[in-house]
Amino acid sequence: MKDRVREALFNLIGPLDAGHHALDLFAGTGALGLEAVSRGAVRATFIERHFPTARVLRENIATLGVEALTEVVTADVFVWLRQDPTLPACPWVVFVSPPYDFYVDKKEAMIGLIGGLMENAPVGSVFAVESDGRFDFDLLSLPDRWNIRSYQPAVVGVFHQK
Repeated sequence: MKDRVREALFNLIGPLDAGHHALDLFAGTGALGLEAVSRGAVRATFIERHFPTARVLRENIATLGVEALTEVVTADVFVWLRQDPTLPACPWVVFVSPPYDFYVDKKEAMIGLIGGLMENAPVGSVFAVESDGRFDFDLLSLPDRWNIRSYQPAVVGVFHQK
């Protein structure tokens, strides 16, 4: 995610109170989850399947000195969620920023992943989904409540769980 898109995304999310737990799915280098921690999230869980990238993520966490506030899980997001992980009871801020092709090649899996998390999210949770123009946010639950913005080529949708 480009810096300008990340800044716009956090403006859409709004302030995070100390009760939010960041779930950074398809974490990459962890920029979104780390930004959430810097903005007040109490903890962050990063899911990244690519071992070399997960190593860079761990180095970034160490550089920032936030090891006590973070957990890195090296796993495929879809497999990890099927294993029914114990997710925090506090509100989440969920970042879904996979390779854009996932919204085409794994469309049903992506819709199921986001929808399943939305069904189980505690009140007060926030979802931030980054895609490109090929994904139709109307396929997600409660499509009229998604705040959709375009930052070409990225399209960002933010949903606040009430």
